[in-house]
Amino acid sequence: MGRLAGQSVYITGAAGGLGLAIVRRFVAEGARCVVLDRRKPDPDVAAALGEAVRFLEGDVRDAAAHRGAVETALAQFGALDCFIGNAGIWDFNRSLRAMDAAALESGFHELFGINVLGYLLGAKAAAAALADSGGSMIFTLSNAATMSNGGGVLYTASKHAGLGIVRQLAYELAPRVRVNAVAPGAILTGLSGPASLGLDDQTIRSLGFEAVADKIVPLGRIPEIEDYVPAYVFLAARDENVPATGMVLRYDGGLSVRGFLSANGDGQ
Repeated sequence: MGRLAGQSVYITGAAGGLGLAIVRRFVAEGARCVVLDRRKPDPDVAAALGEAVRFLEGDVRDAAAHRGAVETALAQFGALDCFIGNAGIWDFNRSLRAMDAAALESGFHELFGINVLGYLLGAKAAAAALADSGGSMIFTLSNAATMSNGGGVLYTASKHAGLGIVRQLAYELAPRVRVNAVAPGAILTGLSGPASLGLDDQTIRSLGFEAVADKIVPLGRIPEIEDYVPAYVFLAARDENVPATGMVLRYDGGLSVRGFLSANGDGQ
């Protein structure tokens, strides 16, 4: 029997990348999932996952989309045991001085709308059902939630806000709902940037971090997407983390203890 046998899970941003890797592992561990994403998954992916996953197309900035996803989980799977806020965008290290005021304002609304409001609306929609089941919330943060230079000013601020969401909701929703987070470090996914900054056609994967991984990451390599997934299984498994709420699991290859280094080894 899998570690998540019988669990019903709602996850955002899981048509690809880290989110899809989480869904695949959760299904292998016995869970059933509802996915909300702004794009459809590859048809072969959806077919392979079968009836264990319901894919819904929608925007995480839309409260009705979240309510619909929770209602789908309740109708299809009978309960909701876990909400995973995972949808996000990156700002490709745009500094404050690199943006004019108009770009700063538009970039703020788009990035905070997805990275922060999207988490809050998902939590709001899921809270009552999770209280009924004694379930949990898991949010995808970043090394940028606790340190600088994991992104630009907008991304770093949004992930610090995400850390505040985890801490406050762990307090507000106790004792019925546990709230935790995973903070990945460098990751090679299709994570894109804000359209308002002209970055929606760029991805982290295109930056070539793996070529200088030994200079960037203390462990000397960029972890595979799947390497991050066990942290989510641990936090979702009911009997493995009973005391854990308000916790951020730093899964960053050592960045949080050393910080970023440039390609020549100098601190940044």
